[in-house]
Amino acid sequence: MSMLQEFKAFAMRGNVLDLAVGVVIGGAFGAIVTSLVGDLIMPLVGVLTGGVDFSKAAFVLKEGVAASADGSIKAVPPVLLGYGKFIQTILNFIIVAWAIFMLVKGMNKVMHKQAAVPPPPTAQETLLTEIRDLLRKQS
Repeated sequence: MSMLQEFKAFAMRGNVLDLAVGVVIGGAFGAIVTSLVGDLIMPLVGVLTGGVDFSKAAFVLKEGVAASADGSIKAVPPVLLGYGKFIQTILNFIIVAWAIFMLVKGMNKVMHKQAAVPPPPTAQETLLTEIRDLLRKQS
């Protein structure tokens, strides 16, 4: 079997395709959650905290240096510890983790209900049950 055929067999297995679909949907869901947090939740938090823009909230570790008029000093941007973006990322994670938890919880509930209800007997089982009952009546 050639390497191309092996790769095709690997790529066409159900688990790989399911994983690929999950990654694509997960990426899209992550973008939705990022927008939800950045565009809806954080502005509301900013209003509640007196207009603080958390996406730009940071501690200045080292001040920046501006360029001088004669050009002898190069402009150096400040060194910032951007805790606001970190807070947004934590909120993104919490929302995604909650959504995954709820999905898994729902799937577990569905799987438990399916496992609790036995499937109906097959035609063979029904026939064998009838035969057994007839034999019991004869003896």
